[in-house]
Amino acid sequence: MKKYTILFLTFWAALSFAQTVSKTETSKNPTTEFNQISKVSLESLNKIGNKKLQQLGIMWGFLKYYHPAISSGKYNWDEELFKIIPQLSNAPSEQSDKILTNWIKSFGEFKTQNNLASENIKMRADLEWITSSGFSKELTDTLLKVKNAERKNKNYYVSLFPDGNPDFKNENPYSSIMYPDEGYRLLSLYRYWNIIQYYFPYRYAIGRDWKEILEEFIPKFLSAADTTEYNLTCLELTARINDSHGGIYNAVTRHFFGDRILPLEIVFAENKVVVKNYYDEQLGKATGIKIGDVILEINHKTVEKIIEEYSAYIPASNHPTLLRKLSFELLSSNDLTTDIKYLTDGTQKTVTLPTYLPDRINYTQKPAAAFKMIDEQTAYINLGTIKSDNFKEIFEKIKNTKGLIIDIRAYPSEFNVYKLGKYLMPHPEKFAKFTIPSIISPGVFSMKEGITVGNNNKDFYDGKIAILVNETTQSSAEYHTMAFRKAPKAKVFGSQTAGADGNVSYFMLPGKISTQITGIGVYTPKGSETQRIGIIPDIEIKPTVEGIKNNKDEVLDKAVEWIKN
Repeated sequence: MKKYTILFLTFWAALSFAQTVSKTETSKNPTTEFNQISKVSLESLNKIGNKKLQQLGIMWGFLKYYHPAISSGKYNWDEELFKIIPQLSNAPSEQSDKILTNWIKSFGEFKTQNNLASENIKMRADLEWITSSGFSKELTDTLLKVKNAERKNKNYYVSLFPDGNPDFKNENPYSSIMYPDEGYRLLSLYRYWNIIQYYFPYRYAIGRDWKEILEEFIPKFLSAADTTEYNLTCLELTARINDSHGGIYNAVTRHFFGDRILPLEIVFAENKVVVKNYYDEQLGKATGIKIGDVILEINHKTVEKIIEEYSAYIPASNHPTLLRKLSFELLSSNDLTTDIKYLTDGTQKTVTLPTYLPDRINYTQKPAAAFKMIDEQTAYINLGTIKSDNFKEIFEKIKNTKGLIIDIRAYPSEFNVYKLGKYLMPHPEKFAKFTIPSIISPGVFSMKEGITVGNNNKDFYDGKIAILVNETTQSSAEYHTMAFRKAPKAKVFGSQTAGADGNVSYFMLPGKISTQITGIGVYTPKGSETQRIGIIPDIEIKPTVEGIKNNKDEVLDKAVEWIKN
């Protein structure tokens, strides 16, 4: 599927999700007094100060997931935040611990117990702040009591799908507030931050102390001057978790990068921005820019400068995936024309090109062949277009061939791990382990037993199997790769994958902003990481500018060469 089509499908899927959530916006404890307006002023928040607002955000989320009465949904926890802020603002700083202690105690008594430690823990809850923040003894003891509360395996704000990834089912999107006031903007930050704190399986791999990022973003959220700044601040926050599944896809963020496009498909090769293809052949050729030409400047800005400006808003697990996502945004614009400086046959040229709305592009690229014979001894399957109904016929046809190429440089058209895997394995093989979050002990992720692919099959395909991957190999595609590389004669060709493997969990932020994260952790059978690292190929090979210019698929060519030898 074409890159622009994929992005706009993602965009509309996000809008559809937001619309679905807004239909269930009435919660167990709907906002009444604070409907539309939080009654929290910037002045009151400034009185509390950035450090204490950070501590309040950490404490608010901890109580949301740990306190039995609060986690049961007995209280409207968003509304309770708006109630406590004026109390903290109007009292002397030295009284804040007493105010917070009384606040927590006001939600009632509960039983405590020595919670049994989960087995095979991969990541523990980050609760060290309770004793290291310098709180009064009374507040510290009160928080520790909540930590040791007897909790049920049920929480009003989060549940687990059958596969283990979290479902944030009762987060009010406040759909009618497109530009939330300071209190709702702070709520948005607190909500996102605490979902990551307790239900993101790779919090430990973010690269920075997540608590520092909360403190950094408080002034950013409070100073967001309009709807655009608010959405972009949310987008920037999602980029900080370094997860290729993250992001915000809506009309505001789309407009920031640009609603219009050039009819040129670009990729990064040899650290250069290279024209790989035309989305619309007629319009593309009319630009005068040829396939293999290198883009140097866009609207009089160097490519390097644009990458620097945009990178803060691009959620990506690793650098190749960052560049993959940027390859779409670089040629987006809100202007009717775009100035391009490019290098063609050793000569620099400048041209002013018209831009187009995506629905004005006559996409002329043909979908990749689902199956073909490259030669008499080499078969090819494209996982992005193949249908499992064809497997039986295909494997009957290729059973005596020397090798099979499985191209996973696209998102799989179907979930074919097990349907295809049974043809590739002589017996079951463990290929992945998972970490699953806890409702009883929020923040804890436990490793589960490995899962297998393949059956006992004496008639399995015993030729060489070359698996093709690159930075577009993400999520389900990475999962398929992990499974198929367990075949006896399999090798992975290409470059580092997207590093975001695991089912996606969606949730809403105030202003009807839909976002998502990787919801379960995925690891190799030995427990090695996949997040951010991706799938490392056995044989690394990347496209070159010369290869693109000459319409060569160098990764595919290397795989064919390996099969023949």
